[in-house]
Amino acid sequence: MRVYILENEAAIGKAVGDLICEAVISKPDIVLGLATGMSPIPSYERMIARYRAGELSFARVSTFNLDEYCDLPREHKNSFYSFMRQNLFSHVDLPPERIHFLDGGAADEAAECARYEAAIEAAGGIDLQLLGIGRNGHIGFNEPAAHFTISSYKTALAPSTIAANSRFFSDVPMPRHAMTMGVGSILRSRRIVLIATGSAKADAVKTMLEGEVSPRCPATALREHPDAAIYLDPAAAALLDK
Repeated sequence: MRVYILENEAAIGKAVGDLICEAVISKPDIVLGLATGMSPIPSYERMIARYRAGELSFARVSTFNLDEYCDLPREHKNSFYSFMRQNLFSHVDLPPERIHFLDGGAADEAAECARYEAAIEAAGGIDLQLLGIGRNGHIGFNEPAAHFTISSYKTALAPSTIAANSRFFSDVPMPRHAMTMGVGSILRSRRIVLIATGSAKADAVKTMLEGEVSPRCPATALREHPDAAIYLDPAAAALLDK
């Protein structure tokens, strides 16, 4: 695991955005695993800027998002599909048929999760997975648990996750469940990049990097991955001993 501490969110956004762009240039049909939340937005802005400058195309890229809320229409402004359209997809030449999401409204949740895992496998697996980290150490919506999850599944959101995200739901109650890639799904990615910024993530970052590898902090599983890079700002890195 490689850890980079950069001066601020803008520097991280440039570094990670450039990393993803160079990966796309190197492999135009790359399979990207994408994340939502505030952390990746500067990286998506950098990707859009380089696309608009004519430096790369996303026409052959395939994407698989980490997660999606249950019981929230895809068109709702707070769905992760809408987030990705607003912050990346509508600004680049990524074909709609190459964009993949878990269906949070699926009637048969097990069948939907099996479909998603099969689609990832059919695409050749995820080449580069982008992640954030929750305040309780979750990645995707893999909340602290008794064991690491293996593949995509439906999960109940932890109270801390609901508290952190409820401010975005002014018109409808925040969903209590989500569909998410499992920790095993994430670890099957060939390359992983995680972004954490701000003092609110400092405790989770410390546990992820210096605590016991445990499903009680799902992000600690990344220490078992052969090609994982962690990008931090000084506030998120403030509690690290090393």
